[in-house]
Amino acid sequence: MFPSLLLCLFLVGVSVMVHYEALRWMNDHLNKASIFSTRAKVLVALVGAMASHLVQIAVFALAFWLLRDKFGLGGFGGTFQDSLSSFMYFSSETYTTLGFGDIYPTGALRMICGIESLIGLLMVSWTASFTYLEMRRYW
Repeated sequence: MFPSLLLCLFLVGVSVMVHYEALRWMNDHLNKASIFSTRAKVLVALVGAMASHLVQIAVFALAFWLLRDKFGLGGFGGTFQDSLSSFMYFSSETYTTLGFGDIYPTGALRMICGIESLIGLLMVSWTASFTYLEMRRYW
């Protein structure tokens, strides 16, 4: 339980920093980017935010793989296949709180999944407010 708590704190920190840096970089550089029209800057901001979300999903997928294969702290039930795409699928499903239920975590991975759902909700909300500010600026 303790290792998964530490990993949760680490993953939260990584997710917040990745998203913060991506949004900060776009906020600083979109204003100076003269190759995009003002409306296209909103689209660039959305693509950048989506890239940040995908990086965060990949970080959690890597954590699931490490915890399962290297540390034996849980596994997956359901229709899980041992492939990168399954880890990414499960991580994106958890991050977005979609939760189809065709794959489910066991053991200590359950706690990581709960934290990933919470961080995904917060990061998507952060993206929504960032997008609103960018639309006010450039639309």
